[in-house]
Amino acid sequence: MAERRQPARPRTAGGHELTAAEAGRRALTEIAGLTGKEPEGVSGVEPLDEGWLVTVEMLEDRRIPSTTDLLSAYETELGLDGELISCRRVRRYARGREESYRDRS
Repeated sequence: MAERRQPARPRTAGGHELTAAEAGRRALTEIAGLTGKEPEGVSGVEPLDEGWLVTVEMLEDRRIPSTTDLLSAYETELGLDGELISCRRVRRYARGREESYRDRS
């Protein structure tokens, strides 16, 4: 049976490996600063050839009750140095609504 190879972790310009946790924290900070919205958390991190793709959940609009808050998901791409390359909102939804899973396979 052939061994499945994992992609190499992206490295910063200084040679330091940017971990998934570091990429997630960096994307969270960058999107919060860019949008001025309150971050909810990171819901996905995956390595790319030249960096990381991180999905960040943000609070778009606080409502009462909180189960009706509007949230959004942003896909962010970070370069090898951890700098934000691109971002886009891919989904907007109410907190209390069941969300359908989107499989990228």
